This record gives sequence, C-alpha cells and structure tokens, in this order.
Amino acid sequence: MARHYATKVPKAGTVGTCTVSVTQPAYLEVDYTHKDVTIVCTFSLHECIQETPAFLWFRYGKHQSENLCSSGCQREADKFTLSSTSAQNQVSLTINRLSVNDSAIYICGVASTSAADPHAKQTGRGTTLVVRESKLLSQEVRSIFIALLVLLSVYITGVGVIVTVLSRKKSARRIFQDIAQELYHKRYVETNQQPEKDNTVYENRRVRSNSKRP
Repeated sequence: MARHYATKVPKAGTVGTCTVSVTQPAYLEVDYTHKDVTIVCTFSLHECIQETPAFLWFRYGKHQSENLCSSGCQREADKFTLSSTSAQNQVSLTINRLSVNDSAIYICGVASTSAADPHAKQTGRGTTLVVRESKLLSQEVRSIFIALLVLLSVYITGVGVIVTVLSRKKSARRIFQDIAQELYHKRYVETNQQPEKDNTVYENRRVRSNSKRP
C-alpha cells in the first residue's frame, strides 16, 4: 500500500524575502571652518543573497534634487567621495570643499541587486545638513556659557528676593513711623489745649470775683 506524504509549501513573502533597512543621522550642523563633512549610513540585509549591494546618494536642495556619485566618486579631487565598509555594513558620503551652498537634505539608498522584492530597495529618512556662515561654539564653550547663564539667573533671582524683603521691611517701618507720629501729634495737641482750658477757667473766676466787689 502506497503512502502519500503532504508537503507544505511556504507562502510567498514569509520565507526567503529579502529585506533591506537603512538608518542615517537626522541632523548634522557644521560651520564654514570645516573643509569637509562625512555622513555615515548604516544598513542591514535580512534573508538576502550574500553580495555587495548597490549604493545611491542624492540630495534635495532649495531648488532642485541631485543624484550624487553615479560614477563612483572614488577620487579625492571629486566634490563627493563615497566609501563603504562591508564588515560594519556602512556606506559614507564625504562632502569636500564644504560651503554654505552644500546645506541640503542628503538621502542614502541601498539595494540588493539580485532580489526583485520591493523591500530589497530602501532609503534612509535623510540627513539635514546645515552649514553655518558663523563659527559654531565648541561643546566645552557651550557648557561654560550655559553654566554662566544659570549662575546669572540665580544671582538675579537672589537680588530680587533681597530687594523684595527689604522693601517689605521698609514699608512696615514706614507704617510704624506714621503711627508713632500720629500718636505724638495727638498727645502734643492735647497737652497744648490743657493750659488754655485752665487759663479760661481762671479768667472766668477772676471776672466773677471782681463783679461781686462794691
């Protein structure tokens, strides 16, 4: 009796699907003193044929997009230099003779050339490169500057608190001075009015006594 064995066929897209993922820094800022700058793109290949993938760099400027290193960009004299490290799964783009006009969004693309799957070709989210005309402060200088700002804010706050306390004390002292002055004024008025009353009584008595005499 013959036995039949069923063979499970894997569904398409679940096994053997080549998937490429690409990551790159989101933001990079330098000043005009740098002669060049390098953008590093890291990629990974999952279930792809062991081969060197194809790399592509392009950038979006203010007015147009530009395909970079279509011819390889291996010479140092080129505006752009492309280098890759298979062991670390990295591909780098170096922008030589840096200028303010090089400010743009740089996008890295990686593709497995032998795979037809849509996920075998991926791009990063782009690196926004900003080239400043003014010189940027170093990290140490920035830290010192921030510390000075914090100390200055603490000093200003302390001075404000001292001024507020002194003003309150001065106001309270002024109130007590006004009260004391008012009490003194009342006592002074009462003291001056008492002799006048006594003199009036004395004069009245004197007039009466004189009127009784023949």
